[in-house]
Amino acid sequence: MAASSPAAASPPRRSRHRDASPRRGDHRKPRSSPSPSPSPDRDADRRRRRSRASPPDSDRRRRDPKPSDDSGMPKSGKVDDRPPRRARVSDGEEEDDRRTRRSRASGDEEEDNRRRRRVRASYDERDGHRSKRDRGRHHRRRSPSSDSGSSPDGRHSRHRRGEHLDREERRRSPERKEPTPPLPPPPPLPEMIPGRTGGIYIPPFRMAQMLRDVEDKASPEYQRLTWDALKKSINGLVNKVNAMNIKNLVPELLAENLVRGRGLFCQSCIKSQMASPGFTDVFAALVAVVNTKFPEIGRLLLVRVMLQLKRAYKRNDKPQLLAATKFIAHLVNQVVVHEVVALELLAVLLENPTDDSVEVAVGFVKECGAILQDLTPQGLHAMFERFRGILHEGEIDKRVQFLIEGLFAIRKAKFQGFPAIRPELDLVEQEDQCTHDMSFETELDPETNLNVFRVNPNFVEDEKAYENLKNSILGEDMDEDEEGSDDASDDEDEEGSDDEDDEEQMEIRDKTETNLINLRRTIYLTIMSSVDFEEAGHKLLKIKLEPGQEMELNIMLLECCSQERTYLRYYGLLGQRFCMINKVFQENFEKCFVQQYSMIHRLETNKLRNVAKFFAHLLGTDALPWHVLAYIRLTEEDTTSSSRIFIKILFQELSEHLGIRLLNERLNDPTMQDSFESVFPRDHPKNTRFSINFFTSIGLGGITESLREYLKNMPRLIMQQQKPASSESESGGESSDSGSSSESESSSDESDKKRSKRKKRS
Repeated sequence: MAASSPAAASPPRRSRHRDASPRRGDHRKPRSSPSPSPSPDRDADRRRRRSRASPPDSDRRRRDPKPSDDSGMPKSGKVDDRPPRRARVSDGEEEDDRRTRRSRASGDEEEDNRRRRRVRASYDERDGHRSKRDRGRHHRRRSPSSDSGSSPDGRHSRHRRGEHLDREERRRSPERKEPTPPLPPPPPLPEMIPGRTGGIYIPPFRMAQMLRDVEDKASPEYQRLTWDALKKSINGLVNKVNAMNIKNLVPELLAENLVRGRGLFCQSCIKSQMASPGFTDVFAALVAVVNTKFPEIGRLLLVRVMLQLKRAYKRNDKPQLLAATKFIAHLVNQVVVHEVVALELLAVLLENPTDDSVEVAVGFVKECGAILQDLTPQGLHAMFERFRGILHEGEIDKRVQFLIEGLFAIRKAKFQGFPAIRPELDLVEQEDQCTHDMSFETELDPETNLNVFRVNPNFVEDEKAYENLKNSILGEDMDEDEEGSDDASDDEDEEGSDDEDDEEQMEIRDKTETNLINLRRTIYLTIMSSVDFEEAGHKLLKIKLEPGQEMELNIMLLECCSQERTYLRYYGLLGQRFCMINKVFQENFEKCFVQQYSMIHRLETNKLRNVAKFFAHLLGTDALPWHVLAYIRLTEEDTTSSSRIFIKILFQELSEHLGIRLLNERLNDPTMQDSFESVFPRDHPKNTRFSINFFTSIGLGGITESLREYLKNMPRLIMQQQKPASSESESGGESSDSGSSSESESSSDESDKKRSKRKKRS
């Protein structure tokens, strides 16, 4: 029964089977039939009955994998471990099964896609309504539950169902748009906004329109608008000032109401100087000009800078201290601050020396040391003695000690490189300047209330007063500018007619010396690429030289000769050829000789030797006149080691070219003695002896024979010169003796007369 239950539950399918012949790959032996030749009809009937009565073997094996007897025990015998065979079906049924599977797979894919779309829609909806759910959740409608004792699963399922319905309802219902909030009101006018910056930004044209529209010029709103405009104008002018445009910005600055904005001006100068200490001298020059017209502004600035310096000194704020001391130093240079303030500051910094305080003091002396050297040399000397004492104590860092040593070197050089005032910033005469003097120990009031806007009840009167003051200060300049503009307008017509002629006569000058550099390059390449001096001279003469450029050819030829490792006769022959061709080159070589001899100490030994041999070749071939030797003065005081080497090589080369006999003849030529007096001096025995010893040491003692004879005869000549002098002195002595005797006689006569008178009285 157990074995037949699966068959009873599902009737067997009727399918067509082929004959039970073994499949391909089945190695089992076919059953042996009882008869050697079974009949085909009998086998066909048996197969037909088996297929109708029971399912095939594969179905039977699938339904009852464990065959057993009627008693429920498994059958004894061989157990078939092979996998069950799949039943063979017809081609039509296989096609139907394939279509069914394909349709089922496509349906599953569509279901998956629908599920993904629903999940994506739920996520999008959740993100879209998250902000609304945070503000307030809508009350969900709940269906009344009839049974209160329902199971928990039922409650959860109803809750999920309710959420799903609410979500679907929200999806279908149109989304409610919240009402947009109203736009904020426009910002109020800047005069109604309290604060440091003065309110929002207003364009200049709008600000000017607002100032014109205000009827009450004394109202607080109008005063606030003018205060903001004054503040922006002063800040802009101070930030734009530099050494080139300071003369143009000073009138614009004085045109503003500096009496009202003196606090703003001082604040802007200090902030700008702190931001860019490199322009400290420019800001000091600007303050110096303003101080001549408004001394109270200069005093207020000095007070604030001194308070800033004291504050930075107490806080050990080195950058701020450096900026403040630099500002005071340049104010001392502009004579706005008295030099006593500078000396007091140095005394404070060097009282208890530290690395930072000494460094600040060194920088301060560098900035204003030149003016202190002129105004108070004794005070500056005392400060340098204090520096020397600090240096000898050796308690400060090595770096600071080097700074002090560098400061002493700058003082020795008379503060070169650290001028008190640059020429373009020297705008005020010292007689017109107002100098302020105050001490660091006194209490100083910075008057910070001047930086803040305050309503002025006398605003209109003060504005009119400053307008009159401004006209008195700038009136002459403004009138001159107007007259200049009128004259310029009158002359425009006359100048317009002359523009065409000026354009025709205009010459373009190259101040970058590009053409000169190209010319030198061409000359150098020509000299270095030529085979011999004749080819080089031929090529160089083809170069078109403008008037005045001949000197460049001589200089390049001499420089090329000096750069060689050894002297090449090629350069001497080339220079000789140019001197013979044109006298201009000869004169230029004379100038080169003088210039080279004056700077001979700058040349190295190799360059010096080449230059001397080059000029010796020109002198030996008479390409260069011998009177150039007059520039050489052979004395111990007028020569150096380099110049002696030059003279030695020059005369040794001349002796090789000409020979000692011919050289001696040329040097003893009577017509050239004036040119050789400096080489063979006869003014003093010391110089004569030095020249003889020099030429003897270099092996050219033969050219000094005439000089030796002169030195031998020099005592006799001196005696001859002294004889007429002694005779003149004797004649003068006799006259003096006669005069003295006459005087003695007269004096004796007078004494005798006096004695006789005394005797008579007695």
